Amino acid sequence: MLKTIPHSEQIFYVGADDKTLDLFESQYPVPDGVSYNAYVIRDEKTALLDTVDPRATNQWLEQVTEVLDGTAPDYLVISHMEPDHAGSIRAITERYPDMTLVGSAKALGMLPQFLGDMPGNPTRTVKEGETLELGSHTLHFVMAPMVHWPEVMVCYESGEKVLFSADAFGKFGALDTDQPWTDEARRYYLNIVGKYGAPVQTLLKKAAKLDICAICPLHGPVLTGDLAPYLEKYQTWSSYAPEEKGVLVAYASIHGNTAQAAALLAERLKALGETVVLLDLSRCDMAEAVAQAFRFDRTVLAAASYDGGVFLPMEEFLLHLQYKAFQKRTIALVENGSWAPCAAKKMHTLLDTMKDLTVLEQTVTIRSAVKPGDESALLALADAVHQA
Repeated sequence: MLKTIPHSEQIFYVGADDKTLDLFESQYPVPDGVSYNAYVIRDEKTALLDTVDPRATNQWLEQVTEVLDGTAPDYLVISHMEPDHAGSIRAITERYPDMTLVGSAKALGMLPQFLGDMPGNPTRTVKEGETLELGSHTLHFVMAPMVHWPEVMVCYESGEKVLFSADAFGKFGALDTDQPWTDEARRYYLNIVGKYGAPVQTLLKKAAKLDICAICPLHGPVLTGDLAPYLEKYQTWSSYAPEEKGVLVAYASIHGNTAQAAALLAERLKALGETVVLLDLSRCDMAEAVAQAFRFDRTVLAAASYDGGVFLPMEEFLLHLQYKAFQKRTIALVENGSWAPCAAKKMHTLLDTMKDLTVLEQTVTIRSAVKPGDESALLALADAVHQA
């Protein structure tokens, strides 16, 4: 069944939901699946906008064939070369050898890296500000390098005021999943794009000059209506500002004693009126832990000492934060150790590689099990975090 995007009669959605995938990019759990989005504009000239992951090639080809209704496309616009979006280029070029491939110089340069022997299709390299006339629709090309690969560009269709935003404004979750946009968009952005805040800020400045009525991302739903909340989230996330006041209490516990300490501290923070998320780093989705650390203005790290360092789930978490340019937050530390507590020192070493972090001087050290004196120290640390 032909499906157009909201409020349009000539822009068609030809993407696919994938609920068989367990790990997006082999690292991010997607319990509600993911969508691979692609679009077609039918006009005097017909343009395909991106393809889909090879896992969905056949479904995509069927939809494209239905939309084309016996005609051939004039253009395939390639906004991003990751395989979940460019993975069906070979299949479509074999079917339509006269179709022109349109992309940035870097995107077209990557084609042989993924495809090997290049298809014989003509190509057109486009630059910032260039346009592609389709009839009543005009595509304006906006370069978006490092959002989040160097070849990325977005397209603004001025006739219907639609921004085809590549990976920007995407989210995890299949389209038939009923869930709020923010949580899975946050987890998607901060783990996929999060390191590249400055390039996203540059793209947002370009987008601010456009009259946009709809945003068509490569993952997740088409965004319409009041777009301000989505733009505000991206402004916050890309500037590394805390999204809200609150505390993530993230712990890495071997035998449960550090977990007990973290829970006690979390309960005290809740009693003080704080919004608190308590996460067990040995068992939670690490991508969700990263997202929650960026969400709040404060984080408590509680970890056991381990082999002269820190228990590995905590080290892994801090390395994830380091990779994603974690900054502009206040941190408190809790360590546990039976004979030579050293977790706090290792956590400090990793935190020191990140910029603009405030680490509270008040560190709680527990010797094995939580005792009454430790409880008092944990409650005092919770008070200090609340006041920070």
